[in-house]
Amino acid sequence: MRGLKAIAAVLLLTSGVAHAQLSGTVTAVSDYDFRGISLSATDPAIQGSIDWAHDSGLYLGAWGSCCLDFGPGTETSEEVDIYAGFAGEAEGGFGYDVGFVYYSYWPDDDNVEYAEVYFGGSYGPVKVKAWYTNDYGNLDVDAYYLEGNASFELPQNFALNVHLGYNFGDYWKDVFGDEPFDYSVGVGYTLGNFNLNLKYVDMDSNVEITSDEFNNEGRVIFSIATTFPWSSE
Repeated sequence: MRGLKAIAAVLLLTSGVAHAQLSGTVTAVSDYDFRGISLSATDPAIQGSIDWAHDSGLYLGAWGSCCLDFGPGTETSEEVDIYAGFAGEAEGGFGYDVGFVYYSYWPDDDNVEYAEVYFGGSYGPVKVKAWYTNDYGNLDVDAYYLEGNASFELPQNFALNVHLGYNFGDYWKDVFGDEPFDYSVGVGYTLGNFNLNLKYVDMDSNVEITSDEFNNEGRVIFSIATTFPWSSE
């Protein structure tokens, strides 16, 4: 798969910079959910990322997924995102994160690549982030996304994870036909070096997509992920 090969190439390029600051994550999901919409036609997908972080707060990375399905007449089957940003923590425990991501899809016959910028803040278990692009899906229309996420530790290695997002802007209003909310609630569990998560995802929208492609109905999604290098603890 070319997408995962591209991520491996990023790993080779950055490995000579700072070995201790490299990490990689592999994830298996029962459905590739992107802001409440399925990009894998509700089928499973394998995903992976390579990340490099500097003590200054600068970070670079690449993320990829197989098994995309945009429906009949399209060829897209893989996604590779390249991103860079700067993150840190201010006085009082408030965190910040600002950056840029470029979404690319292979084969590129569908020509839907685009870029997005983001700015986020965090405090304790709560994180908020705002996203903006002036060219959503390479359609020359803007789109915004606001999201809030929280993860609360529970006993016995469990965690409660909640998410709320809001899609708005010209793309959502004029092309999609609605400016929907998406949300999820789930339970995570840490088993050694693996993180398991089971969540319910849904979208509150006047536009209901019941086909497998771009499905936005309520559904349950399971994932399992591990990050390298594994801790020796």
